[in-house]
Parts: sequence; structure tokens; C-alpha cells
Amino acid sequence: MLSAEHRLRHKDDFTVALKNGARAGTRRLVLHWAVTDRAHPTRVGFVVSKAVGGSVVRHRTQRRLRHVVAGRLTTLPALGGLLVVRALPAAGTATSAELAVDVDRGLRRLGLVATGAGDG
Repeated sequence: MLSAEHRLRHKDDFTVALKNGARAGTRRLVLHWAVTDRAHPTRVGFVVSKAVGGSVVRHRTQRRLRHVVAGRLTTLPALGGLLVVRALPAAGTATSAELAVDVDRGLRRLGLVATGAGDG
């Protein structure tokens, strides 16, 4: 679970990350990363629209994404970042392992973690 200080909550912060941030995508996810000047911990938000599926599917997808990203918070820069994970329709049928692979791939493409072998 993400602690309160690591949650992205305000519309303005989502807008900054989505409009001004760097973007990296896979077939199931798009990650948006923006560096801010403010001295706050890196915060993460999720966008899971109705295109992903019904309420149960959307909430399950968001829970899985939260769990995956929470395990990777220590690899992200400690201060001043906004990360938005946007789920695409294919994310609704993905397993947690598949979502984890996509998150890792997106973070590598954004330069937030070391590049490993097998990045497609």
C-alpha cells in the first residue's frame, strides 16, 4: 500500500505530470514522469478509465498497480517527482506479473531505474 505522503491526489499535479512530463508506454500502460521544484517525496497517481472495464475490473487493476508500484518506490528518486500510471484497456485482463513487467519496462524507458537486458 502507498503511504499518504506518496499518493498523488490533486488534479493540478496529475495535469503537470500528464501534460509536461516525459512519457513511456507499453501495450497495457503509459507512465508519465515529471520533475518538480518542490521538496516533497515522489508521489504516484493512477488513472484507470472505464475503457479498462467495469467497476470490479477497474478497481482490481488499480489495486494491482498500487501493489506493483509500492514495491518500486525505493528505486525512484526520493524527492520532487510526480509519476502517473495510466492503464490502457489491455490492463484489465493482465495479471499482476504482466503489469509488473510493464511498470519495470516503463521505468527503464524513463531512465528512473537501471537498464536491464530484455527491454523491448
